[in-house]
Amino acid sequence: MKKLDSTVLARRANQIKEELRQKLRKPYKRVIDLYWGDPHAAGVKPLSFVRQVLAACLYPDLVNSNTLPVDVRQRAQKLLGECAGGSVGSYTATAGIPEIVHRISEFITKRDGGAPSDPKNIYISPGSQWALRNILKVLVNSQASPRTGVLTPGPCYPLTNFTIEGLGGVTVPYCLSEEQGWELQVEELHRALDSAKGVCNPVALYVINPGNPAGYVQSRKTMQEVIRFASEKRLFLLADEVYQECVHGEKSEFLSYKRVLSEMGPPLSDTVELASFHSASKGFMGECGLRGGYVELVNLDPDVMKCIYKLFSTDSCAPVLSQIALDLMTSPPQPGDPSYPLYSEEIQHIKTMMVHNVKRVFEVLNSLPGFSCQPVEGGAFAFPRLHLPPKAIQKAKEMEMETDLFYCMRLLEETGVLVQPGMENGPKEGTLHIRFCIMTPEDTMEEILSRLSSFHTQFMKDFS
Repeated sequence: MKKLDSTVLARRANQIKEELRQKLRKPYKRVIDLYWGDPHAAGVKPLSFVRQVLAACLYPDLVNSNTLPVDVRQRAQKLLGECAGGSVGSYTATAGIPEIVHRISEFITKRDGGAPSDPKNIYISPGSQWALRNILKVLVNSQASPRTGVLTPGPCYPLTNFTIEGLGGVTVPYCLSEEQGWELQVEELHRALDSAKGVCNPVALYVINPGNPAGYVQSRKTMQEVIRFASEKRLFLLADEVYQECVHGEKSEFLSYKRVLSEMGPPLSDTVELASFHSASKGFMGECGLRGGYVELVNLDPDVMKCIYKLFSTDSCAPVLSQIALDLMTSPPQPGDPSYPLYSEEIQHIKTMMVHNVKRVFEVLNSLPGFSCQPVEGGAFAFPRLHLPPKAIQKAKEMEMETDLFYCMRLLEETGVLVQPGMENGPKEGTLHIRFCIMTPEDTMEEILSRLSSFHTQFMKDFS
């Protein structure tokens, strides 16, 4: 009989929310949802500058009032001037408003230490996953025999695997080394590629940096090894870099694959095909609902670029408000601007919150028998490992559930905390994990850790 999947968690969470609205007695007053990486839903406040500019673009009368800071009004006026008819309700060019695309290109060049970025190679999209899907459509041939393969990390962001399989491709998992802080080891890439022989034809390698769900930040050495591997095996490199702002480790530093590739020089910098993705949904901005992302393409054949243009043209353009959000993310207030002090204060508050939460999650979970958690160096999620008693594993089988789903269901029922079972992320076989968002206010995180600690201690006793 087929085991229950994690959709039962979401359904039960909605039922519990309704029961709480109907005043049914529970040992908690609210459901805390850490399943998704949605900072605003978790209680993180939107950035004032972003919302003020968006408000003025939506209601241009604000541009001529004294309600908003002068640099906000100037920015909104400039952006409206770049919209057809001066309205955010107008269509834009397929790749996005040209001036915004150009400023994103300048942001990339500055981020990457001067490595040139060509605006013609950038496409704004309704979220980074939408852009990734379009690139995968070019790479995955649903009619091919053997089928097209894409190397993906284990653990991985599950929607990527779903997309590959939905397009008729095959995911070829390579395991990250949990014991080494979720390090990507090139030997494992070779093993994964060998495992695909006779099964599929691998054409691409997908990497996530900083990690999701595992919070690693790749070193330059690792990235160089990955690039050499991709070159040697003639694989298209797909770099998911949407959490590039979120680096918490004191010794960690985000480097883009574009920068590392450029600094490696010819022939690699001229030949390795790369698509790198970024988003306004993640990081400090956290505007998930606006659906704004972009992809930058490197070293692609001109005929392939024409094909990609056609694919992006099928949706006319990304929502204009999301394009504006990307512009504000890549060109924020600068020292001397009226909005800079508040903007800087809000960004620092989020950074401090994240560092606090990362430290507390590591301390608390590693103090609990049956839990082990690697340091969260980057990203917005913790992915701790569970070591559960045999009786709990047997009980899960009786309930026709995977063990981590059983644990998450009990956690939800008894504490109102909703987390994701690790099985969705494809970790190493035989291991159990949970994933939860750490981008939440400090007091909420303390409440979560308190509920989780009490529950876990009792759970281990019940099944010992």
